Amino acid sequence: MGLLILGVALWWGGHFFKRVAPGARANMGDKGKGVIALVLAASILLMIFGYRMADGAFFWGRHPATVGINNLLMIAALYFMSPGPRKGALFHKMRHPMLTGFLLWTVAHLLVNGDTPSFVLFGGLGLWAIAEMVVINRAEPDWTPHAKGSIKKDAIFVAASVVLLVVIGFVHTWLGYPAFG
Repeated sequence: MGLLILGVALWWGGHFFKRVAPGARANMGDKGKGVIALVLAASILLMIFGYRMADGAFFWGRHPATVGINNLLMIAALYFMSPGPRKGALFHKMRHPMLTGFLLWTVAHLLVNGDTPSFVLFGGLGLWAIAEMVVINRAEPDWTPHAKGSIKKDAIFVAASVVLLVVIGFVHTWLGYPAFG
């Protein structure tokens, strides 16, 4: 569990470093981008290995209803993490579509993974997404929405999200985590 917690903590630290220590980050210059990228890559590896090795209490598991809800939430999460909200008509006024999609991804995974390691991983990342939105809103209160796009763009990105979900589902199944019930 220690590796998992360290991975989530590094994820938080890598993303908040610029806000917590702006002077230190500025002193790093362009090389700082590479350092932060390495920290985030290390955090992802720690989360992957830590999650696979972690053990903990089990509260709930997969159920046909939660799998279906999970997959619907995943389509929405993939759409929000795509350029769709910025280029479409439906959500062009949304300030944090990518973080919202990330938050939906964590909620979807908690629906079908009710064990302690999942609470640490998906719960920790979900809390990070919420905290990131709050910090950005406080640091940059003035914001202008994107120009309204077309419904056709929304439809294209929703369709692409469905295709991507199928691909991700097959990869999950191949890794031993069946995504489609």
